Amino acid sequence: MKTIQKISPNLWFNGNAEEAANYYVSIFPNSRITRTLLITEDVAKAMNVPIGSLLLIEFELDGQVFMGLNGGPQFTFNEAISLVVNCRDQKEVDHYWEKLGAGGDPKAEACGWLKDKFGVSWQVVPTAQIDMITDKDPVKVNRVMAAMMKMKKLDIAELQRVFNG
Repeated sequence: MKTIQKISPNLWFNGNAEEAANYYVSIFPNSRITRTLLITEDVAKAMNVPIGSLLLIEFELDGQVFMGLNGGPQFTFNEAISLVVNCRDQKEVDHYWEKLGAGGDPKAEACGWLKDKFGVSWQVVPTAQIDMITDKDPVKVNRVMAAMMKMKKLDIAELQRVFNG
């Protein structure tokens, strides 16, 4: 019996959940498709979709379980929910920014946030930035926040420079 993660994000797609899952699995290390559920005859009739097409796909991104549902066009992603990618260095920030942002909406890029080609919002965040904005010195925090607000992809060296004054 497979152990089920207590809380798993479930992403609603319009027929492209498998494409999205395969895309995300290709970006993150230690990632894989774990299960799929195909549409049965009764569900096909109710949803007016072909029998045997994909309804649900479960996948892991670096150990975190996600589910993708082919639910149809009635719901779309928005920035009210985003997925945070914590990065240890600029190389990781650059990697995830480039890969997740490819084909996405460049107008949605701000302060480390981006929207991918499926409409999912991501925050690509260096852990050093989190340490800076939670520092006890409000002057340093304000400088970092002001610099961050002007950036699209976060630049750790620049954030560190303004943090140090």
